[in-house]
Amino acid sequence: MQPTTSPYIEVRRSRIHGNGAYAKKDIPRGAIIIEYSGRKITKEESDSVYEEQRERHERDAENNGAVYIFELNKTWDIDGNVPWNTARYINHSCSPNAEAVNTGRRILIQAKRSIRKGEEITYNYGYDIDSYEDHPCRCGSPRCVGYIVDEDDWPKLRRMQKKKKRRGFWKRLFR
Repeated sequence: MQPTTSPYIEVRRSRIHGNGAYAKKDIPRGAIIIEYSGRKITKEESDSVYEEQRERHERDAENNGAVYIFELNKTWDIDGNVPWNTARYINHSCSPNAEAVNTGRRILIQAKRSIRKGEEITYNYGYDIDSYEDHPCRCGSPRCVGYIVDEDDWPKLRRMQKKKKRRGFWKRLFR
């Protein structure tokens, strides 16, 4: 298959991680930037693909993103770890300028605000808080919470980190 294209995106090295998607021209707020495409897989397949991608990432994190799976609906997911999915180069940020919109049939990346030419396009990957320590964030945003976690879970993450820090203090104190 041919790579997905967009009049808005060019791929180049990113300060966040590996390669990133950058605005080739100004992008207006609300514009559909690109479709996140890939293989349609069942939920059952998704579990094994997830594990395979995590293992590959652990062996070579610089050249392999962690996971490229998007939940599409109750039955299907999209495995975006395919050569034709240009949207897979969009990195996570805790201050994203875009968002993933799930229509139930397609995943569209849409501008949350106006994006200037040359700016890296990012969205919040919204990972589950249960395994937050497996997904450190390196976005560099002043709002960065240190982990790739859904913004709705940030208050819970902060409480968990505070509790962990207090436990560490008492452990060090009584050594």
